[in-house]
Amino acid sequence: MESVAREIKGSFHWYPVQKTFSIVSAKDTLKFAVGIPYMTRNGRTIDLSAAPELDNGHLWIAENDAKKISNKIEAAKPVAKPAEQKPAQPVVVKPKTPKQEIAGTREVRTIVIDPGHGGKDPGASGKKSQEKDIVLAVAKLLRKNLADEGFNVKLTRSKDVFIELRQRAMLANQWDGDLFISLHCNAIDASEERKKIIQGYQFYVLRAPESEEDKAIARRENAVATLYGEKNAKDELSPLEWFKLEARLEQYKQTSYLFTEKLLDSFDGGKIKKMNTGVGGAGFMVLVGAMMPAVLIELGFISNEEDEAYMMTKAGQQDLADRIAQAVSKYKDAVHTYRETLGRN
Repeated sequence: MESVAREIKGSFHWYPVQKTFSIVSAKDTLKFAVGIPYMTRNGRTIDLSAAPELDNGHLWIAENDAKKISNKIEAAKPVAKPAEQKPAQPVVVKPKTPKQEIAGTREVRTIVIDPGHGGKDPGASGKKSQEKDIVLAVAKLLRKNLADEGFNVKLTRSKDVFIELRQRAMLANQWDGDLFISLHCNAIDASEERKKIIQGYQFYVLRAPESEEDKAIARRENAVATLYGEKNAKDELSPLEWFKLEARLEQYKQTSYLFTEKLLDSFDGGKIKKMNTGVGGAGFMVLVGAMMPAVLIELGFISNEEDEAYMMTKAGQQDLADRIAQAVSKYKDAVHTYRETLGRN
């Protein structure tokens, strides 16, 4: 990266605590983060073919990414930390990964539906039902609705099995999804009187939480990883991890919020009412690895008898699936309109 900096007559800056680095020239400020397959040029997010890597004290960037920055570069070179010497011998460039189009610039075709929990993980429990069963039933109905509309639809699970949180996002990436929808039921551990009061649907995007309530909901959903022994499991993202996610969050922020807007429109007037504003944000681990617009849907409170009763019925499940499918179609149309304004084919 120092050679890249020299070619564009810029200065190289390495920030070891955050594991980020930048190149600053008279015209451009380029920012990178280890493990994130994007860079920003003057605040604009640009895809990289592979995420920068830190290996044995050296930073690596793929050859074609180096050429993207400066066409004069013939090959990417390792960058030592500022206090170290760059090795003299030639360096083999790390293999590049498949190019992913920027979110919001291609047609919405593949929808990945993630029914939360499953198998040994029942999720939240109501008086008569379990979260894992309700969300799977809604997911299957939603799959049929979307397939009938011509979408390519994938389910992270189609039966009562346990899948680790990080594997769900990995599956979505392998399928090259255009939209990731994780289905859940909300719950509170409180008195019976309070359970009667707290109800409603809510939609969540991946962002730093703005309320203790959002933090608590994320911790409950994330507790699955710790409870069932996932490697390096945690129930909350650290400030450093949020910093590392900044580039990707910017990449998909607008399109994720666009989908929540369509969900709010579609759910308006339904049997289950909106909780608060209907939209929140927190560090849901199931959303962290998804390289696409992603939203977690809390269909209603399974701890509330009224919400639970509706979510248990076939009619209620079909209604919820219909509303989500309607939102997906509206989202697709909005993205198509956006593409037309950019003059893309």
